Amino acid sequence: MKYKTLGKTGEKVSVLGFGAMRLPHFERDDQINKEEADKVISYGIENGINFIDTAYNYHAPNLVDKGKCEEYIGNFLNENSYRDDIFLSAKMPSWKIKSIEDMDAIFENQLKDLQTDSIDFYMLHHLNEDYWKMFRQLNAFEWMDELLSSGKVKHMGFSAHTEMDWIVDIVDDYERFEFGLTQLNYLDERYQSGREGVEYLHSHGLGTLIMEPLRGGTLVQNVPQDIMDLWDTAEEKRTPVEWAFQYLWNMEEVDVVLSGMNSLDQIKQNIEIASRTEVNSISENDLELIKEVAWEYKQRRGNDCTGCGYCMPCPHNVDVASCFREYNVGKMLNNPAGSAFHYFALDPRTRADRCLHCDDCLYHCPQMINISEDLKKVEEFFGKEEDYCLRKK
Repeated sequence: MKYKTLGKTGEKVSVLGFGAMRLPHFERDDQINKEEADKVISYGIENGINFIDTAYNYHAPNLVDKGKCEEYIGNFLNENSYRDDIFLSAKMPSWKIKSIEDMDAIFENQLKDLQTDSIDFYMLHHLNEDYWKMFRQLNAFEWMDELLSSGKVKHMGFSAHTEMDWIVDIVDDYERFEFGLTQLNYLDERYQSGREGVEYLHSHGLGTLIMEPLRGGTLVQNVPQDIMDLWDTAEEKRTPVEWAFQYLWNMEEVDVVLSGMNSLDQIKQNIEIASRTEVNSISENDLELIKEVAWEYKQRRGNDCTGCGYCMPCPHNVDVASCFREYNVGKMLNNPAGSAFHYFALDPRTRADRCLHCDDCLYHCPQMINISEDLKKVEEFFGKEEDYCLRKK
């Protein structure tokens, strides 16, 4: 296993981190298969992974409520005496917060579930414009200062699904942030803060954690034959998993890639790739091939939305760009279920079904997309959230 210093934290962390969002489970997400999960995580720790990331809502029956993951991780670390061998990462659920008292209660409950006196890496979870404004209004800066001073948190950071402007504001507003978790893969270079965000965090001394390196597995599952044919034109043959990970580890700015590994085969494969990947190890020809594959995927999208934002703000608060983004990725990868997770993670008030078809946006689109008609297609493509949750069970 290779290790890097995680920005200002000064901690040596494995370049592959264990994301506990997708543990082995039975029929439902909140029914963790303890026997299988224990095997997977134990193998990871015994073979060099020293970073485990969990969150309040991981392995919940839905996307927002308290899940079973933190309690499972706490039991696992205690039963196997692994707590001192790893860095533990957890998150404050921004969407559950109305007051500082809420933050106190949730954090103390997390310590109890995780069976620890302190959390090594703690994040404000899923920051976006609205949540960051809320934390500023609550003066959460003092709350974070107290956690750091008390030793209950060793390093403070954030996770964000937001645009570049807000990454800048977040970093500027609170100087004690030491790391950030953002989404990046070879399809998402310009999605949300994308590659620019990772480079910005690195340039300001913050450690960089990467989520969704395989976009929930959709970049490596059921890969179309013509995409495989493209990959096979490379001089050095790699699997789709290798291409996706090496795209990230090829960047000096990337510190830790979090992967949700739910089988022994997956974790063995990922550790093997992580152990032999170097920065700047991909040839210029291979970098061009990655771009070509990304371009080929993008030809399969549902419409021509570029995310320019000229259609926004919508008078009814629909986040048109994000709705089309997830719709297009689902079409590109022929995987509605994979993108449904991201779509239903959007604020319910901003999804496609909130469109009233007023067509105020129609003449603002440079791509001449019939926005209201295509939002109907998005709604039909993903269905209803309750049906999605039932399909997951």
